[in-house]
Amino acid sequence: MLVWCGVLFAISVLGTWLALGYARQRQLLDHPGERRSHRVPTPRGGGVGAVIALAVAAAALLARFPEDALLLAAFLASLLLVAGVGWVDDHRPLSARARLGVHALAGVVLAGAVWTTGGGGAMAATAFVAVLVLTNAWNFMDGIDGIAATQAAVVAAGLAAATGGAWTWLALALLAAAAGFLPFNLPRARIFLGDVGSGALGLTVAALVVVAGRADPTSWLLLLLPLSAFLVDTGLTLLRRIVRRERWWTAHVQHAYQRLAARTGGHARVTTGYAAWTAVSVVLMLLIRQTSPGFVFSVVMAWYIVAAALWVCAQYWTRSVASKDREQGWQ
Repeated sequence: MLVWCGVLFAISVLGTWLALGYARQRQLLDHPGERRSHRVPTPRGGGVGAVIALAVAAAALLARFPEDALLLAAFLASLLLVAGVGWVDDHRPLSARARLGVHALAGVVLAGAVWTTGGGGAMAATAFVAVLVLTNAWNFMDGIDGIAATQAAVVAAGLAAATGGAWTWLALALLAAAAGFLPFNLPRARIFLGDVGSGALGLTVAALVVVAGRADPTSWLLLLLPLSAFLVDTGLTLLRRIVRRERWWTAHVQHAYQRLAARTGGHARVTTGYAAWTAVSVVLMLLIRQTSPGFVFSVVMAWYIVAAALWVCAQYWTRSVASKDREQGWQ
């Protein structure tokens, strides 16, 4: 297990280092702006190292676990689709419709494999939705240093315990791949994941969640716990933008994590806070997985209510601080 993680970590580190040189040479830079949370031009596309590590892991697992070959092959194909469109977008921005179309195709590929392996229509539909939601959630939430990779790593640790067989090894691969990127992204980013990396991390989480949730409906409820930080911040922020009739698919800095980072003086503090919340969520998931479905439902609902309340408090507090800053600026 340590050798497996060590090799994939090294692949991710080497791939990210090479991507950093490539991005600098090609001038693939994200520039500061009112819709971005960083202050200096920063290379993007560093997540390709994690993608390579995940692809190598999937190929190795295909050979080792022939009983899961179809699902693993579907995952690999979906990974290459999502990472591929992200790589293109990092070089030449694509329309939201084009990116979403490829994400939907990746969802169809994974859903088809779930259906073929006896998952049934409901499970296949869930797989399709999971790919769309989590791939884009990781993309939307990749706005400050370290947050997307740390969340992927912590969630992967929980999913390694919640799955089994090939999928535990894939979860460990995700943990190693995300960890290999982090030295380049924390405490201050030298390179960003880019769409190639954020989408790939979200897609991998989606595939692991689908496999882990096949056992029974209670498993799906439990798996919502470690996803709560990203799902609540993404869902409530998008809902508010839709209600306001804003162009919700465009870049912005309205997520709670972005506003907190801007008002607390640094990205690392917010990233650590989100990671701590998710780590507690993982521990809670593991502690209650042997309890009754009713109890699990109650805990998950309460957890999401608390998360939503914290989101509202964060939005209110950051607006209040911003308002005071503006008032002081006029004095």
